[in-house]
Amino acid sequence: MFSIARKLTLVAALAASPALVACGPKAPEARLANVQQGSMPDGGSWDGVYFNPLFGNLHLVTEGGLVQGRWLRPLKGEWGKLQGNASGNVLRFDWEEYKDGLVGPNSKRSGKGFFVYSRPEGDNVDDVLKGEMGRGNDEVGIEWVALKQRNVKPDISSIGGAGATDVGGGDWDKGNSEGGAPEAPASPSE
Repeated sequence: MFSIARKLTLVAALAASPALVACGPKAPEARLANVQQGSMPDGGSWDGVYFNPLFGNLHLVTEGGLVQGRWLRPLKGEWGKLQGNASGNVLRFDWEEYKDGLVGPNSKRSGKGFFVYSRPEGDNVDDVLKGEMGRGNDEVGIEWVALKQRNVKPDISSIGGAGATDVGGGDWDKGNSEGGAPEAPASPSE
C-alpha cells in the first residue's frame, strides 16, 4: 500500500494547503470613479435615447431615483441592460451584456459603471452622457460618451431577450400569421 515516506508527503501536502491559500494574493480592490455630483441642467431628464457609435442607442427610463436602460450594439449581435440610482447629474449602475447565439460563460459580461449628465454651453445643443463601464466590481474601464437624441422616446422593451427561453427563430410555436392564398407550384423552365 502506502510507504511511510508517501504517507508523510501526503500529510505534509494536506497540512500546507490552507497555508498556501491564506498566503495567496489579496483580491484587488474595485476601481471606482472619482466623480462629483452636481445639479441636473434646467429641463434635463435621464429619460431618453442616447447615441454612441460603439454601443448604439441607449434607451433610459426613470421611476423615482431608479434608472433602467437597454442598448443594442450597431451590429445587432450584442445587447445590454443597466439599472442604477441617479443622484443629481450622476448615475451609478450595474450592467449586463449578452452575445446572441452564444451559450455558457462567454455569452454574458457584467460589471458596474457611471454616467454624468451635462449640457454643453451655447444655444441649440444636445445633452451629453459621459461615463465609463468596468468589468466585475470595477466602475471604470471603457469610456462611454453618448448624445441625447431629440424627439425620440425610449422603449426599453424593444431591446433584448427574455433569457434562456428566447432562442430566436420567430413564433415557431404559434399559428402562421401570414395572410393571402398560397401560390401554386411553378413548373421548371426549360
